Amino acid sequence: MKKWISIPLLLILTILLPLNTYAATFDDVKYIIEHDYVGEIDGNLDNAKTIDEMIEMLDPYSAYFTEEEYQSFINSIDNTTVGIGVVIQKHEKGILIMDVMENGSAFNHGIEDGDIITKVNGKSTVNMTTEQASSLIQGKEGTSVNITVLKGNGTSQTVSIIRKPFTVQNVTTQLLYGNVGYIQMASFTNNGANEVKAALEKLKSQGATSFILDLQNNGGGYVSTAEELIGMFPNASHAYKLKEASGTTLYPSIYQATTFPINTRLLVNRYSASASEMTAAALRDQNAALIYGEQTYGKGTMQGFYTLSEGRLKLTIAEFTGPKDTIVNKKGVTPHVQTTSNPIYQAHYDAIKEKLTKYKELNSLKEVPTTKTFTLNFNRSVAADFNQKAVELVALGGQPVDIAIETKGTQLLITPKSPLISGAEYMLIIHPSIYDTNGQQLKLGSYLHLTVNNQ
Repeated sequence: MKKWISIPLLLILTILLPLNTYAATFDDVKYIIEHDYVGEIDGNLDNAKTIDEMIEMLDPYSAYFTEEEYQSFINSIDNTTVGIGVVIQKHEKGILIMDVMENGSAFNHGIEDGDIITKVNGKSTVNMTTEQASSLIQGKEGTSVNITVLKGNGTSQTVSIIRKPFTVQNVTTQLLYGNVGYIQMASFTNNGANEVKAALEKLKSQGATSFILDLQNNGGGYVSTAEELIGMFPNASHAYKLKEASGTTLYPSIYQATTFPINTRLLVNRYSASASEMTAAALRDQNAALIYGEQTYGKGTMQGFYTLSEGRLKLTIAEFTGPKDTIVNKKGVTPHVQTTSNPIYQAHYDAIKEKLTKYKELNSLKEVPTTKTFTLNFNRSVAADFNQKAVELVALGGQPVDIAIETKGTQLLITPKSPLISGAEYMLIIHPSIYDTNGQQLKLGSYLHLTVNNQ
């Protein structure tokens, strides 16, 4: 599932500062930073002449918004916006494009995952937050925006892209082979936990008995949504520890009647940030789920919004860890199972495997060609009229693929009817319903993991 912008973890605080207490917005901002900011200040606030100079001394997640920028940010949380159709994240060289929507304007101009936006309308993005860049990229429908991108090969190009509206679905589902329910959550929207609950109930009604929750490329969202989502895991009674200027507090998760089973698998990658990391750390600390994928992004801070006499201040007001002190900030969460390919392959394989209790696991086959014919050898001749469904080739992350099976004495020759997908992974399952020419069945079934080479 694709979304417009990766959302930092939020705790929405609307603080109305009495204007008779503070003479100007500059003084408001300085006072708030001195009393509420959590993090290192790179400089002396007393030497700052402008709000921008103070903000530059703080972490990259703190920012001063105009009302227009603030509204743009709030719209992005709800996945409703007018723009070019990309998922973005802060990068030291500018703004990293993590995902490009296939039906978006950027896609049609050759913008790719991994490109880095270095300029928007001629303005450098090096010191911009994702929200500031987003406010420039977004705009009225039909208008254009010029962006300069740094490609993976080191070249740079500037393109003019027409903005158009997008409302992105936040939660998607799929029932995978083996009655494994797959739920992908794009961001922690205000209603995100309810969407996941509805998805979980839908999959259960379709027969799902185990689940995979995918938070890859999910940049975060509302803290309350994370607390609710964590509350859907029975063993996760706590959500996080929060270190604020006033001290450290352990926060509970929010109880939910609809729950995931204990063997649920959570998928994360290097772009899973903030609320995604809060969820992963909580589940890891409390042994509430198995985590697959890559080390997460490492954004373990929380921001709050302050309403000023002019504009809004987004400020880092806390740092969070897992309930048992797993450090997230600048480190990320380490999965139980680290993968180099899409973690859905291994997670789906393991979910199927745990149900094949009377089967033997065979050595995996790696880098097989897309037109591979698999040969199974037996110690006796195989009956020609055995049940063809006794052998299945499952596309991991999906369903079985069509195969042709030929008996040849003590061998079975298995050939996919269409080429395998380059870079994908499969599971070959041999059920014990195969029998020989004397009518004797296999005592045990077997299975193995296959990876297809990249061509």
